[in-house]
Amino acid sequence: MGRAESLEEKMSAQDPSDLWSRSDGEAELIQDLGWYHSNLTRHAAEALLLSNGCDGSYLLRDSNERTGLYSLSVRAKDSVKHFHVEYTGYSFKFGFNEFSSLKDFVKHFANQPLIGSETGTLIVLKHPYPRKVEEPSIYESVRVHTAMQTGRTENDLVPTAPSLGTKEGYLTKQGGLVKTWKTRWFTLHRNELKYFKDQMSPEPIRTLDLTECSAVQFDYSQERVNCFCLVFPFRTFYLCAKTGVEADEWMKILRWKLSQIRKQLDQGEGTIRSRSFIFK
Repeated sequence: MGRAESLEEKMSAQDPSDLWSRSDGEAELIQDLGWYHSNLTRHAAEALLLSNGCDGSYLLRDSNERTGLYSLSVRAKDSVKHFHVEYTGYSFKFGFNEFSSLKDFVKHFANQPLIGSETGTLIVLKHPYPRKVEEPSIYESVRVHTAMQTGRTENDLVPTAPSLGTKEGYLTKQGGLVKTWKTRWFTLHRNELKYFKDQMSPEPIRTLDLTECSAVQFDYSQERVNCFCLVFPFRTFYLCAKTGVEADEWMKILRWKLSQIRKQLDQGEGTIRSRSFIFK
């Protein structure tokens, strides 16, 4: 977290004019922009802004659709929005607006919000994300790892896996009494699913014991997309992810956890029945 804070401080302290250049032709202008990342991909831009940036961080990159078309990637809280910027040869066009230079474009929107597509998210360009910054490694961390030993099989290892497999991330949760939706930070560790007010909160709002959960399934009853629910005897929890891929990932690991919990319970019941038979 300290790393993200230091970057935000640097961005806030940096004079935005240092990252702008004189409008003396397309190549010179674009290449001299301190926050122009040329052939950075959409995926990499999202990873950079979400990992190292802050709300209002933005960068410009080439669009892969055609020459003269660029993409402005802007972080809006916990997501990244992408907007087309077209260079006509003498001006920059963004939606219905036209600017004689990219500097004018950025200055204009530094004081006026960008409307993020059909979601209606308001974003203000605050912090140019510079090229010359330590970029994070875009690799997955190893969450489950154990060694095979001679004479053992996969079945010997699987029972211990639920205590090793973890996942964390933001999900939008529906309230219990008041049916409003709020974004919470979720962590999955061992057989516990916890949710916090945000990623930096030290104590969870609630801890759910997955041994009490009877089902994890997609939900289409809410007026939202990428939703799924966890069914408990006392309540059904409705959760929504940002994307269908994220929802699928959460459901897969949660369902896998439940299957392993049931296997362990069945094995335990089998052992109890065997012992009771012996002592009869």
